[in-house]
Amino acid sequence: MMPTREQAELWAAVIARELTDGDHCFIGLGTGGPAFVRAVGVPAVACELARLVHGRDVTVQYGVLFEPVAREVPYSFADAHLLRWRARAHVDVDFCLDTFRSGRMSVGFTSGVQIDREGNVNAVRIGSAERPKVRLTGPIAQTDHACFARRMICTMPHERRAFVERVDYVSAVGFPGGREGRRALGLPGGGPALVVSDLAVMDFDERGLMRLRSLHPGVTPADVRQATGFELVLPDDVPETEPPTPEERAAMRDAIDPEGRLLEARVR
Repeated sequence: MMPTREQAELWAAVIARELTDGDHCFIGLGTGGPAFVRAVGVPAVACELARLVHGRDVTVQYGVLFEPVAREVPYSFADAHLLRWRARAHVDVDFCLDTFRSGRMSVGFTSGVQIDREGNVNAVRIGSAERPKVRLTGPIAQTDHACFARRMICTMPHERRAFVERVDYVSAVGFPGGREGRRALGLPGGGPALVVSDLAVMDFDERGLMRLRSLHPGVTPADVRQATGFELVLPDDVPETEPPTPEERAAMRDAIDPEGRLLEARVR
């Protein structure tokens, strides 16, 4: 289901406040519709919001594009349009992926159709390898996000078929077997740090298990439990997610995405 503009603005504001000076953020080039809003639109707006309103010194990379002009986002993400998108630099794919492997990527944004309590994400298939019910677009650079980025921020639809006890396929590794399990795999990145959904914001506790951090306005803990297919870590006191301030909302609507190309997926 396509998120409303107000929902997408809330998610972007939450993520913008998480970004810090010196962050190098990688945004993939996703497909259209709700998947585009979650995987591309929201992170893109969040990065611009962090710079414009919160004064954060962040670098943004969209695949092979470094620092493209946000207000000039193309109406289509087909290659021909992306290559004409004005940016500080266009680099080859090997250099693009090397920003992960060399440890320079501090934030990787991702999404998928499933996530489990250890933060593993699935963007490959639903069902077994032998007889999958659905084949998806695949991980593209998602594996690199999860292995090498210092922290990964994930945007997800919040429903039981998405928040599952165990993903059908691991396309982005979280904390399998807990934080110790991740360390045992020798992965240099920090793993998932934040999950932003339709209902709430989650992070991960000291064991590497997903924990409820805040509830979006009007949402109760019972709503989240009903929409989650595993037992979330529930603190005693869960605050309400802080909505966008008037300044943040004005920046998103007037300066960053006035035509809704990003937060309303008005791309072809």
